[in-house]
Amino acid sequence: MNRTACRTLNRRRLHRAMAVALLVLAGAAPVFGQNAPPPGATAPAPSQVTNLEGVTVSGIQPGPGLWKVSKGDHVMWVLGTLSPLPEHMQWKTDEVEQTIADSQEVLGPPSVALKPKTNFFGKLFLLPSLIGARKNPDGQRLQQVVPAAEYARWQVLKQQYIGSDRSVEDWRPIFAAVELYDKAIKRSGLSSSGGVKDTVRELAKKHGVKVSTARYTMMIDEPRAAVKTFKASPMDDLECFGRTLDTVEHDLGRITARANAWATGDLEALRGLPMNDQREACIAAVTEAGFAKQLGFSDIQQKAQAIWLGAAEQALNTNTQTFAMLPMEEVLSAKGLIAQLKAKGYQVEAPDGSE
Repeated sequence: MNRTACRTLNRRRLHRAMAVALLVLAGAAPVFGQNAPPPGATAPAPSQVTNLEGVTVSGIQPGPGLWKVSKGDHVMWVLGTLSPLPEHMQWKTDEVEQTIADSQEVLGPPSVALKPKTNFFGKLFLLPSLIGARKNPDGQRLQQVVPAAEYARWQVLKQQYIGSDRSVEDWRPIFAAVELYDKAIKRSGLSSSGGVKDTVRELAKKHGVKVSTARYTMMIDEPRAAVKTFKASPMDDLECFGRTLDTVEHDLGRITARANAWATGDLEALRGLPMNDQREACIAAVTEAGFAKQLGFSDIQQKAQAIWLGAAEQALNTNTQTFAMLPMEEVLSAKGLIAQLKAKGYQVEAPDGSE
């Protein structure tokens, strides 16, 4: 294995094992359960699972339009991103490309990164300790760590979306949930990324516009010790596991409707569909664990958002025009980052002209 391959493998395993829930604020991690069943409701038996899966749109689609944030003659055009999106959609980027070409800066969404504080050889020696980081401590299998009723549901859904692969049975519940969700959305004709962020970066490169990142970087001083602690530590991820089962059983149709609304630019539908996917349980499974607190995984979402907010204000003060990306939830929410800019005195206008 060459040096580049080793570095890539190290980064992928470390990030996947230790930051699967943390990266959700950048849209890079899976979106979990829309809504749990209402109190008192009875979940269908495993043999009676019903999920009204929708049909994804395809072909050339316009996307949701751009939000305008301005102060005086300085403007920031904001694209609300979403995950997942229709896999076979072709995003019509004429308006976006022209806006990027006329801008002095492209600002990416809030993100979180883990950075081992070690040199290349340190990373190379870290690789053996990363093997099996997804697995349950003490060699336990999934059946031993989740309630019997949940495991019965899991078996039905696993057979439907994952198949006969038995390796996932050794994984922690949160990683098993991620694998199931990824397979389910793919089967539904959806893509976790939709290629939107990559397209924006390519357009910025094409027109020579600088791309800025709003990234909160967490330094890990002793990566080997951190991974060892992670592998040996329990996580309270049963709620995350159960809510993901709920999503795959009951909510793929609603997720598809939301993806279609983004693709077709149906702002009314986007406003009417839940954007908060109750990811708190899955994020908390990582951030509230003992190892996470030792590494300083506290208030990371707020820290990343604060970095983005500062970068956005600087861009609005410096540039005549800026193009930015934000998760759609941050665009539409009354407490989101766009609302926070409005509270600071910036003018905000939605694509349909509403404020």
